[in-house]
Amino acid sequence: MSEHRYREVFLVLVIGVFWGLNWPAVKIVLAEIPPWTLRAIGFTLGAVLLAGLARLYGQPLLPERAQRWPLTVAGLLTVFGFNVLTAFGQLYTETSRAAIIAFTMPMWAAALSALFLGERMTAVRAASLALGMLGLAALLQENVAALLRDPVGPLCMLGAALSWAAGTVALKRRAWTVRPVARAAWVVGCSAPPAIAAAFIAESPAQIPWPSATVLWTLAYHVLFPMVVCHAAWVSLVGGLPASVAAIGTLLIPVVGVFSAIVLLGEPLTASKLVALVLVLSSIALTFARRRPPA
Repeated sequence: MSEHRYREVFLVLVIGVFWGLNWPAVKIVLAEIPPWTLRAIGFTLGAVLLAGLARLYGQPLLPERAQRWPLTVAGLLTVFGFNVLTAFGQLYTETSRAAIIAFTMPMWAAALSALFLGERMTAVRAASLALGMLGLAALLQENVAALLRDPVGPLCMLGAALSWAAGTVALKRRAWTVRPVARAAWVVGCSAPPAIAAAFIAESPAQIPWPSATVLWTLAYHVLFPMVVCHAAWVSLVGGLPASVAAIGTLLIPVVGVFSAIVLLGEPLTASKLVALVLVLSSIALTFARRRPPA
């Protein structure tokens, strides 16, 4: 396996583990911090830390003037839209179900990238996507009745999936001059102002009781790893892969999310979740098995 391929696999694993664990982490935090305030804190601190990291690596923070608005739109779709909708979605549905619906994203990303980027849907890529979708379907089928009874949460998660898919394609559509960590700081930072405004309008953050130690430690994890490390890794990964392939790689996230919810939140373990794990991991393995590294 080439050094380039090792790097891709490492980034996928980092994203899969840390973003997967973020699902129960957000559920824990939402018990004491409302969604707009949570996202305002996460976006603001995440952007500051990413900006500091970019400066440490000597990366200029400002994109070229012509790229600022397109990068802002991509950030609002990928970061703001996805994170806000998943926060509200988890208020109305269990964590494992939320993660499953959100990660229909690869299907939407593959369709949008074929439509807007002209990416070719090869047989290997189609097979890996099909395996991943089968894995998600195996998880989803046990919750069909619940989805029909209470559609608000699932609709939020579907909106989150579409938002992230559109943002992924927007990030892939241009050759950005700003470096990956600085680019991550920009896409997270542009999401902070609307979240802060919404928090002050809808939730009065100053009146929220001080969170417990458990929630504060969980919030620290949420900011440092999912918000900082994973966004930097994701932007870097999308920059080096076709959008649909990068999206398929993230199918590891719902697997980690589901099983961490079982351990940390006490959600039930079922045979369909075990089947889904095998299918999703097979999808990721096939994604990287035969793709040639870029020239």
